[in-house]
Amino acid sequence: MNPRSLSDREQNLIDRYSYCQLGMTPQTFYAKWHVSQEAIAAICSRSTSTVRCWFRRGRSYRRPTPSDLRHLALMDFLLEHFEQIPEDLRSTLCVTPSGDKST
Repeated sequence: MNPRSLSDREQNLIDRYSYCQLGMTPQTFYAKWHVSQEAIAAICSRSTSTVRCWFRRGRSYRRPTPSDLRHLALMDFLLEHFEQIPEDLRSTLCVTPSGDKST
């Protein structure tokens, strides 16, 4: 199968996404949503011990990467707007680990 060519609109969308400074700190996400550090670790595909370092102060503090901040911002967006996303798009977007599509 040959890859599909991008239209100007699609290329513009890629450009906008690529330069977007989308990000949310773990502290802001944690304060906004009643989630555990384990849930934040799952969202960011990190270990729980790594996430714990994001919440520490001093020498053991570790800064989350821009990718981690983007994952949290995207999850925040999904949590805020999930009901507004059409069901067929939600089922395409969110597949559970068991393979069942969530609604």
